[in-house]
Amino acid sequence: MTAELAARPAAPGLPADPVATLRHRRRRRLALVVATLAVLLVAMATLALTLGEASLAPGRALAALFGAGSDADVFVVHRLRLPRIETAVLAGASFGLAGALFQTTLRNPLASPDILGIASGASLGAVTAMLVLGLTGLAVSGAAFAGALVVALLIWLFAWRQGLHSIRFVLVGVGFAYLCSSLLAWLLASVEIRAAQSALVWTVGSVADVRGADLVTFAVAALVLGAGVALASRWQGPLALGDDNARALGVPVDAARVTSLLLAVGLVGVATSFVGPLAFVALVAPAIARRLLDDGGAALVVSVLTGALLVLAADVVGQHLLFGVEAPTGIVTGLIGAPYLLWLLATDRRKALA
Repeated sequence: MTAELAARPAAPGLPADPVATLRHRRRRRLALVVATLAVLLVAMATLALTLGEASLAPGRALAALFGAGSDADVFVVHRLRLPRIETAVLAGASFGLAGALFQTTLRNPLASPDILGIASGASLGAVTAMLVLGLTGLAVSGAAFAGALVVALLIWLFAWRQGLHSIRFVLVGVGFAYLCSSLLAWLLASVEIRAAQSALVWTVGSVADVRGADLVTFAVAALVLGAGVALASRWQGPLALGDDNARALGVPVDAARVTSLLLAVGLVGVATSFVGPLAFVALVAPAIARRLLDDGGAALVVSVLTGALLVLAADVVGQHLLFGVEAPTGIVTGLIGAPYLLWLLATDRRKALA
């Protein structure tokens, strides 16, 4: 009898089920936002293929992308521009997804690898490997990943007090961020200028030099970690509601938080190990994603697309639109993210006073 009543349509003139209506609106909005961001990402990638010293019309660039153009066009697209676009998309997606995991798991909009010191730890590991150990190539990327992991474990150790609390985790992370930045500045100041210049990319971030086997390794690592996030994504919505509500919904809160943060640290470590610390992407992308959805949830898919679009757009701007001066991608993302951080702090303060 109950099943028959549930299956029976609402009587004319009576309102529909509000929960079902809300879910339908959210799914429709999610589909619209994802489709819009995907179109913008494709358009930005097409623009990136056409711009440069060897300017290509969109038709020629797309033909070369599929191997149908001249040898010169195919070389420019496949050897020079496409790897840079792929790296920007992978890096932006990784940072955006990591930022969404940090902010949802810790329930703090300021929880970001930049602010928590994890990206600084990766930079410190890479610069130490280059300037102290004399390593090059993939070994430097491995050292950057190790640096991010070590700093994350230290933050965890100092922040753990009969459980992991978000405020303590953020405060300890800020302290380690300053420590890593100071050690990094000391390393760069203690070597000769030429050696310091070669290591500067690890303090700024750039997508220009990832190609071949490095790009394949980056893609595989990012996809594996992304698959792990997909498996753990069912916990993100309940975690955003708070520990008590998550436990009431049957979520193992401690295990879910540990797993989510480990996956986030892995994404940050992998991305930073190949492109350096792209400032503020992990902070800004999830915030934009939540505003686009008008939702306080995790917004993981939208954070991925937003991060990819931000980094790709920042790389295009850095290459072609800064008054003839080519700037690393991390400089442009910093110019975007710093004002946003100030605005976020100001609005949070006004909310607190209200």
